[in-house]
Amino acid sequence: MTNGEARDGGTAPPPRAPIQFSRQLPEIEPETAFFWSAGAEGRLLISHCDACDYYIHPPLPRCPKCGTEAVAPKAVSGKGRVASYTINIQQWLPGMPTPFVFAAVELAEQRELYVLTNIEGCALDAVRIGMPVEVGFQQQEDVYLPIFHPAEATHVD
Repeated sequence: MTNGEARDGGTAPPPRAPIQFSRQLPEIEPETAFFWSAGAEGRLLISHCDACDYYIHPPLPRCPKCGTEAVAPKAVSGKGRVASYTINIQQWLPGMPTPFVFAAVELAEQRELYVLTNIEGCALDAVRIGMPVEVGFQQQEDVYLPIFHPAEATHVD
């Protein structure tokens, strides 16, 4: 199934526009500032252990795999796949549009390296486990929120 094609053979609803509202922003800590600010340069940075080549998210001061403190932010491709998702109909914040997709995206760089995020840019019923996605960013104040959308390969022109 591709965008524009419904499961029953009819026409699927058009992709949804990005959700714009005043989101509750994370508290920026020195250990996480790189994650929330790198979107200004169009980059997704994830903590990485140089000693054992292991990505760590959320960031930790030590590598959980080898115990070293040789951990630093490293740019990743921003590509991944939907590992799990839910279509949320609860309006958790005033002005928050519903429904919306909340997902765990497994990044391409490593198994079980997840970013919790929203999926936008497609119809709600188009989201699937295993769907290839790419990161984009929504700026709100000085924070760049990583929001994922279907990878170009899943779009039909």
